[in-house]
Amino acid sequence: MDRLYAIGDVHGCARTLDALLAALDADAGGALGPGDTLVFVGDYVDRGPDSPGVIDRLLALEAQEGGAEYVFLRGNHDQMMLDYVDGAGDVELWWANGGRTTLAAYERRGDFAIPSEHVDFLRRTELAVERGGFAFVHAGLDTRKSVAENLADPNPAILLWTRKHLDANLAAWEMPVVCGHTPVTEPLDTPRLIGIDTGAVFPNRPGLGRLTGVSLPERRFLSVETAELAV
Repeated sequence: MDRLYAIGDVHGCARTLDALLAALDADAGGALGPGDTLVFVGDYVDRGPDSPGVIDRLLALEAQEGGAEYVFLRGNHDQMMLDYVDGAGDVELWWANGGRTTLAAYERRGDFAIPSEHVDFLRRTELAVERGGFAFVHAGLDTRKSVAENLADPNPAILLWTRKHLDANLAAWEMPVVCGHTPVTEPLDTPRLIGIDTGAVFPNRPGLGRLTGVSLPERRFLSVETAELAV
């Protein structure tokens, strides 16, 4: 049986990511393999203590041959890091939202520039995909358009940053959308919207401090407590 999972915002919590990957393998009855798909909804970097370690782990998954399909979406924090590398965007905005912590983590391991393989990985990330009758995106989609229209002509400003879908009429969406970006104390589970950012990087905030995945189509949520110290 082909299995489909998604994982919420990691934000530099490498040890917590390892724990959730192990939990998904256990849930699947063994390591994910051919025919299985694991989608990451972005925000791999910033705020947490080990953004470089997170990308290392994702690169290792990507390099596996003959196994599961791993899909890596781009989050707004990943985009801010790319903008920093490219000398574009608002550097102060990135620094204020965890960019300084990310750069410090690279420096601690002797990288005084972000390694090219990490930059190339972030450039390969996608804005949105459809798998198994579900759409996946970091923040959300334009509620005025169908899912198919959003996927055909993605607007990065919306897909990476929006929160308008959280209290909007989603009648235009013809399939459920899985997203992260907005921390919630419990996963959102409505007919057209599934939200899986449970604030892994915020263990000191009430109700947060968990990294969450979801098994689809049954909508079974799996969470692990944050292993890192509060940031």
